[in-house]
Amino acid sequence: MHRLVSAAGRAAGRVPTSCRGAGEEALRGAAGRPPRGARLPPEGTARWSSAAKASAVKINEKASREKILTLESMNPQVKAVEYAVRGPIVHKAGEIEKELRKLCFSKSWGYVGEKEASPDLFDCTKPAPVNSGSHITVLCLNVGIKKPFTEVIKANIGDAQAMGQRPITFLRQVVALCTYPNLLDSPSFPEDAKKRARRILQGCGGNSLGAYTASQGINCIREDVASYIERRDGGVPADPDNIYLTTGASDGITSILKILVSGGGKSRTGVMIPIPQYPLYSAVISELDAIQVNYYLDEENCWSLDVNELRRSLNEAKAYCNPKVLCIINPGNPTGQVQSRKCIEDVIHFAWEEKLFLLADEVYQDNVYSEGCQFHSFKKILYEMGPEYSNNVELASFHSTSKGYMGECGYRGGYMEVLNLHPDIKGQLVKLLSVRLCPPVSGQAAMDIVVNPPVPGEESYSQFIKEKESVLNNLAKKAKLAEDMFNKVPGVHCNPLQGAMYAFPRIFIPSKAIEEAKAHKMAPDMFYCMKLLEETGICVVPGSGFGQREGTYHFRMTILPQIDKLKILLEKMKDFHIKFLEKYA
Repeated sequence: MHRLVSAAGRAAGRVPTSCRGAGEEALRGAAGRPPRGARLPPEGTARWSSAAKASAVKINEKASREKILTLESMNPQVKAVEYAVRGPIVHKAGEIEKELRKLCFSKSWGYVGEKEASPDLFDCTKPAPVNSGSHITVLCLNVGIKKPFTEVIKANIGDAQAMGQRPITFLRQVVALCTYPNLLDSPSFPEDAKKRARRILQGCGGNSLGAYTASQGINCIREDVASYIERRDGGVPADPDNIYLTTGASDGITSILKILVSGGGKSRTGVMIPIPQYPLYSAVISELDAIQVNYYLDEENCWSLDVNELRRSLNEAKAYCNPKVLCIINPGNPTGQVQSRKCIEDVIHFAWEEKLFLLADEVYQDNVYSEGCQFHSFKKILYEMGPEYSNNVELASFHSTSKGYMGECGYRGGYMEVLNLHPDIKGQLVKLLSVRLCPPVSGQAAMDIVVNPPVPGEESYSQFIKEKESVLNNLAKKAKLAEDMFNKVPGVHCNPLQGAMYAFPRIFIPSKAIEEAKAHKMAPDMFYCMKLLEETGICVVPGSGFGQREGTYHFRMTILPQIDKLKILLEKMKDFHIKFLEKYA
């Protein structure tokens, strides 16, 4: 689809430099003359022939020296990093989105008569403007590539608000008040929100969210985190000095691993991680040049964790590294299992027995859906196992504003609680954290509302609890919907989604498709997910990006889309899978 709109009046000749060249030739038309009423760039504008351009490129190539930073000279640990959640398939999804867009080359510029034009003027999906006065010539150079779908659905990442989840009102009110304190005089904001905002601002330098804070975080927020942990864990004491506010949970996990990794050769630190795992762990391990030690979750038993598997993994790893870190994700990502109390006790005993530093990733602690399942924090169970454990096992546990019912990924708020750290190491950790000065202060404020929400008797409580329960109830419905629909598809099996916000179904891939994947130098489940994306517009992450037992294939899909869209998405996936099996049978 092409569209020409004439240029005249004051706008005559004002075509942006970036739009000359091919656009200019198009304006001239096949006969070499501009269409009636159209104007070319003013005389004197430099016009480069293709030969001149080629010559200039050669001169630049000769003049440019060899680059200092190349793939060969760059840090090999960074090159080894892989992060499947935003990996090749997501880049492909971005390319398809661009192909679907129908945009003109000059969407961001233009004048109509005396006024600057709206960008909508240059959108080829809208009718051409009709105007008796002066208006600019616009040529649609990109009209979109036709696909069997109209949008890309990015079900690859747990980004709740990008999928349509509404923010929690109270949290946004407090952050707004902290950001623009003049609003504290507004009657539009409730007093309980103002009270929290004032308290946070009093902890900031100059009473401003724009000031640096202590590297460990604002003191009153760390106190609120400690109080939250005590309430959550039924009175188990928490010390604000053990609380560190972080840039999301990822920052805390990375910082702890940085301080743990040491040695060389067989003495190099080994980090035990679950398979399947959240790719942050393998990425940080690669970046730090540590040794990844895999232990496998039991898919046949709802992705449960078996201590015998931990022992097998540990004993094998001792031959080539020094395993001293054990990572647990509870509830699981991508697998969605919720650890039982007995399982957590077994893991803590194992860590105590083998002298392992425990990392408990608990960012999905609010996301528990299945009947009979309950979140138990490692901190609580550790304390209840008695002083032999609670005074000795080193434990770092993590939480975030990004998941749960909040879905505030962009604020990058989080905390970690670190227990039984050697006093000298505590100083080293604070030193390490001080290099990045402080976590985002707006994220700290958001974290405060997660741990210090409205309580019964406050004016915002009823709205807050209604919004929170609505989000969690909807997630529970979507978890059950995804499980049920996947298990109706031949060649697909999905364990119960006990918690978190993902499905991780196992898929059957025929041998013919596996051979074709090899021919394309792709993992079979990557090949499957690429075909799914290209034919339906649905973007999910192949299981090979999270790790899986050899010979099994999976993908991870978030359950965050609104329920009507999720139903459509699941139906499309069912139809695709059936056609895929038929094609490669």
